[in-house]
Amino acid sequence: MVERYVMSIDQGTNSTRCILFDHGGRLVSVAQREHQQHFPRPGWVEHDAVEIWRNLQRVVPQALSGAGVGGDEIAAVGIANQRETTVLWDRMTGAPLSRAIVWQDTRTAAHIENLRNDPGDDFFLQRCCLAPSTYFSAPKIRWLLDHVEGLQQRAEDGEVLFGTMESWVIWNLTGGPDGGLHITDVTNASRTMLMNIRTLTWDEELLDFFGIPRAMLPEIRPSSENYGAARAVLPGVRITAALGDQQAALFGQTCFAPGEAKCTYGTGSFLLLNTGTSLVRSRHGLLTTVGYKIGDQPAVYALEGPIAVTGSLVQWFRDRLGLISSAPEIETLARTVEDNGGCYIVPAFSGLYAPHWRSDARGVIVGLTSYITKGHLARAVLEATGWQTREVVDAMNADSSLALKALKVDGGMTADNLLMQFLADVLDVPVVRPMVAETVSLGAAYAAGLAAGYWPDLEVLRRNWHRAAQWLPDMDPERREAEYDNWKRAVERALGWIRQPGAS
Repeated sequence: MVERYVMSIDQGTNSTRCILFDHGGRLVSVAQREHQQHFPRPGWVEHDAVEIWRNLQRVVPQALSGAGVGGDEIAAVGIANQRETTVLWDRMTGAPLSRAIVWQDTRTAAHIENLRNDPGDDFFLQRCCLAPSTYFSAPKIRWLLDHVEGLQQRAEDGEVLFGTMESWVIWNLTGGPDGGLHITDVTNASRTMLMNIRTLTWDEELLDFFGIPRAMLPEIRPSSENYGAARAVLPGVRITAALGDQQAALFGQTCFAPGEAKCTYGTGSFLLLNTGTSLVRSRHGLLTTVGYKIGDQPAVYALEGPIAVTGSLVQWFRDRLGLISSAPEIETLARTVEDNGGCYIVPAFSGLYAPHWRSDARGVIVGLTSYITKGHLARAVLEATGWQTREVVDAMNADSSLALKALKVDGGMTADNLLMQFLADVLDVPVVRPMVAETVSLGAAYAAGLAAGYWPDLEVLRRNWHRAAQWLPDMDPERREAEYDNWKRAVERALGWIRQPGAS
């Protein structure tokens, strides 16, 4: 077999993408196909898992054709995926038993409130290091078992399989009902609220608590390991990696040493800090998660700070307010003024994620005077992403002895130079953007290539990483702290807007 490339399949929230990378970590060919978003009720978000599988069957041949190669020239396949999205399917037929419940879905909110009261956050934090949230998979599984007729009994009888999207993809690639591999990796398992974060195995107490039969769960495997050969789409090609998308970005940014961090700036933003083989339990509103696990080596852990609204705030400014006609215009508009004019925007459109975790928060604009123009508002939109990042970094520095020295960034918002400079200014560390922007796909490819021997070690991957741009801090420290204090006061005014029924 002539092994010239590694393939990455990124099954994301909005689309499925297939990319081929060469030995230098350079993108050779890409194919992408969006899938439909289903919103059957307010707060509900669903995907059709069959549609996603069919899209994958289309994009893989397109990517191969784009590079002018066949499957025999692919050394290995790595998979990255939208995390926490939950699909249940029939073990015998492969048919999904409902639409997949997406990570953004909030239908389990009432259940989550009950869990936070009884047995309380600490019961879960001690075992999986995750406090109850609509974000994670276990409440979604429980909801499906409760609301799809006969499903609980079928699950107990071993007829039902659960997976996040990498499990669904791998099962179908390796044979589906005809002997497909039912596996997940440690990064995705760590987002279910069912895996013991220390032993990296399904936790019996958590399974019993949620009433989830072990028979429906996939086998937990390392992130980088030879899982087996594909039988569909890419017959004979080895599948050798799987990671949740944000952990894949950490890997693609070669954040292999404790203290190294990346932030992906998209619709929302996700900042991950490598804490090495030490599990750091957050006391400041962050998530403790598995960063990756290579073969039989110890797992590498990370602290994560998810931010719900960053790029989507720019979209709101464009689509709802109509103050710009395209996202890149916000930088041009923001540059028409020298500062925010005392205006701050807290984009708590559906609550605040890390480090606050306040579902009762709602968005506010503070500091409005007759002096404020749309340029000041544009600058406040961009600065909101910077200040939210600062809050997460402060929490990480408080949780860990690994003070942030630099931040590697990726995602669509990194094209905004004004925002990147503001990040460097408010964090007081260099902000660095790599040559290869597709870090999620690259990370899955790197993990796959390592397991297949396409790349020999992590040091080779480090040498593949090249800087495209860097921004250095250039803000007066007194101004930085004064504006940060203003931001924190603005956040206080965003809290407590949504009152629970019966509250006075």
